[in-house]
This record gives sequence, structure tokens and C-alpha cells, in this order.
Amino acid sequence: MEKVVYITGGTKGIGFGVAEKLVEAGYRVAISGRDLDTAKKAAAKIGKEEVIIGLASDVRELDSEKTAVAEIKAHFGRLDVMIANAGLGVFGNIRDLRPEDWHKMIDTNLTGVFNSIKASVEDLIANKGYFISIASLAGINFFEGGSGYNASKFGVVGFTQSVMLDLRAEGVKTTTILPGSVTSNFNNHSPDLNKDAWKIQPEDVGELIVDLLKMNHRALPSKIEIRPTQTANMLK
Repeated sequence: MEKVVYITGGTKGIGFGVAEKLVEAGYRVAISGRDLDTAKKAAAKIGKEEVIIGLASDVRELDSEKTAVAEIKAHFGRLDVMIANAGLGVFGNIRDLRPEDWHKMIDTNLTGVFNSIKASVEDLIANKGYFISIASLAGINFFEGGSGYNASKFGVVGFTQSVMLDLRAEGVKTTTILPGSVTSNFNNHSPDLNKDAWKIQPEDVGELIVDLLKMNHRALPSKIEIRPTQTANMLK
């Protein structure tokens, strides 16, 4: 039976690249974003509703994620893989970081991951499935101007590793992926295929996840760092 994957934040960037690769590999996929029309249009770029659907969900709200999971099961009949990818960043000196920006990052990047696994965990257990969170190298390396983002991503790494220990006895595999520089729309960046060619591409993360899902169930890569082979400075 074809396995079903749910990707939050799947309308662009890493999430969209992962969705493309999973559909190519024969998985059925649901992607979500906060705007339904945007999610549907993104899904339509990849394939027909037989293989991919777009949903509206706000990962900051548990009930919203529960509704998304219910819609996925109503459409595809099951859920096997949860990929918690939705995230955002606001950067600047702690003196300038606004409380609302702090809460936006924590609520989306960290609480959103909690809500995604809470909404899907019983299905993952029933199907001996897979939970994957997209963290960041910022989850193990702090940097100036990144206090809120670092806090959220350090939290994702610790949270996901603990969930891995909670669920492994249930037959659920859990991995957190820590990408470095990725060509995407993150932080209002407009990708430039020439200037950004040295960076990890969203489809690279997609290929990694396809490989993870193909691995024998007995093998569990619980934390994976992925970074560009070279940096922009090396190419000058």
C-alpha cells in the first residue's frame, strides 16, 4: 500500500522540494500552509489530487493540525509519515527583538512541532510510521542576532530527540534534520539560482528524506546534519 506523508509548511522552500521528491518516489502527499488557496495551488504544481493535496493549517493551533490529519485520512485513508517543517525567523539584537516576534518563532517553530506530532502520533504508532522534524544547524550553533531563532531550533532538536526515545518502543522512527544554508524564501529571501547555487537546494533535502524512508526499519539515523559542500567564500 502506498504510504501517505504530511508536510507542514509545504507550499514553498524545503517543504515544497521535499513534496516534489516524495511524489516522484511514489508516495502520496499532503502539504499545508496557513492559506488554503496557496496550499492548493502549490499542490497542483506537483501533481493531481490522487497523489497530492493542499490543506490549510496553522501549526500554532493543535485543533488546526488535528483537522488537517483528519482531512488527510478522509482523502487518502491513512497517515504514515509526519514531517514537521513549518518555520520562520526574525533576527536582530536582543535589545531590538520584540516580544511578539519571540512568541511568533516559539509558537511556530517549536510549539508547532509539538502540535504536529500530537495530532498524528496515534496514526504513526498504528502504522509503525515515521516522524521527521526539520530543525537547523542553528539548533546546535548559536550566533549573534539569533537569540529567538536559536532558542526555537535548539528546542526542536531536544524535543525531537526525546520524542525519538518515547516512540521507538512503539515501532515509530524519529529523525531530526539540521540543514545549513538552503536556497529558499526563508526570511523573505528571493532565491537567485546563480548566487545561491552553492547552497543546499530544497530537492536535496527531499532526496535525503526519500533515502531515510527507504532504509530498513531496524536502522534509525536519529539526527542528521546537512550542509553545503562548499561555502560562498570558497568559491570566490
